[in-house]
Amino acid sequence: MTRRRLETVLLHAALLTVALVTLAPLAWMVSASFMAPGEANELPPPLLPRAPTFANYAALFTRLDMWRNFLASAVIAVTATVGSILVNALAGYAFAKLRFGGRDRLFGSLVVGLVVPAQVAMLPLFLLLRELHLVNTYAGALVPYLASVFGIFLIRQYTLSVPDELLDAARIDGAGELQVFRMVALPVIKPILVTLAAFTFLSAWNDFMWPLIILSDSAKHTLPVALANLVGEHVQDTELMMAGSFLTILPALMVFLVFQRTYVRGIMAGGIKG
Repeated sequence: MTRRRLETVLLHAALLTVALVTLAPLAWMVSASFMAPGEANELPPPLLPRAPTFANYAALFTRLDMWRNFLASAVIAVTATVGSILVNALAGYAFAKLRFGGRDRLFGSLVVGLVVPAQVAMLPLFLLLRELHLVNTYAGALVPYLASVFGIFLIRQYTLSVPDELLDAARIDGAGELQVFRMVALPVIKPILVTLAAFTFLSAWNDFMWPLIILSDSAKHTLPVALANLVGEHVQDTELMMAGSFLTILPALMVFLVFQRTYVRGIMAGGIKG
């Protein structure tokens, strides 16, 4: 019993050490964002600000007009999340519960797409959107998130656990297929929908490459792209850069902390059901 307790203590100590090492840069970033200009560049760098100030955050929203980029990120992330839930839920339900010719072969072809890097599809997708005159528009920035192979796979695997008898009973009562989906299937697969919503929001909010490619107007840039552009002009303004970095990760961090249990549970359930 003593040996087991010692192993438990050592394990928790190791995990705590790793957690502290991982969180240390994030904690200093937050601290530096409240420092006065030039304070973070001192040697050795101070751990805490001598006189905390919100001047760096005020500069981001007033002098640098990054409120536009923050709003662009919010619009894209929220709209992408809603659209992804709707499209992927319908597709995942269809692959799991509707019978049509070539269903399994089509789903197998989609699953193959999981091994294809997203960067490979960016060029043909950009050329397609250019022909549709969607370059430099928020609609074009939303397209990659509306339907994803991962989202369809995740919802399909989870939906397979819904009893067919439950759906058939609703059909016998006269419910149409959309009513069966909305009134019977959706309440049952709600946990995986929350998981997909969190995953999509985090992906859309943190995405750098696609908004950089599709949005040429700097006024429409998302927050990660705007922050990268800020580096060239304000690379010496460490405190300002730390404020921008913290502003970028804060919404994603809040979403993950709120939904972390459902997120992890849904990922695990989606991988083992069916």
